[in-house]
Amino acid sequence: MIIGIGSDLCDIRRVEAAIARFGDRFLQRVFTEAERAKAMRRTEKLRAGTFAKRFAAKEACAKALGTGFNAGVFMSDLGVVNQRSGAPGFMLTGGAAARLAALTPPGMTAQVALTMTDEYPYAFAQVIISAVPL
Repeated sequence: MIIGIGSDLCDIRRVEAAIARFGDRFLQRVFTEAERAKAMRRTEKLRAGTFAKRFAAKEACAKALGTGFNAGVFMSDLGVVNQRSGAPGFMLTGGAAARLAALTPPGMTAQVALTMTDEYPYAFAQVIISAVPL
């Protein structure tokens, strides 16, 4: 059963401007260490799109959780990670993990599905949170 859905469209140019204006302060506040490392391995041309996709994913996940960035859910609690297959997913911590646990019905476990893409100047992400029997 679906317990949450969210999507977000992000303008890559806004992320480029935020990086140019705030630099590491912006990157460290919004992205996890793993997310920053992945983006920094990309070429300069692809770097902002990599960050923008993850920004959109965090926004989409916050919407799927039903809180936005309130109730103890912070951007840094929503880490985009890649599975062994390369598929994107989430590592939720802190308030985001607590909210996910509260949303999940007893006797079930939550699965968070993420898809994201970019085509300059936009990045898009969609999140579906499902509850499945244990």
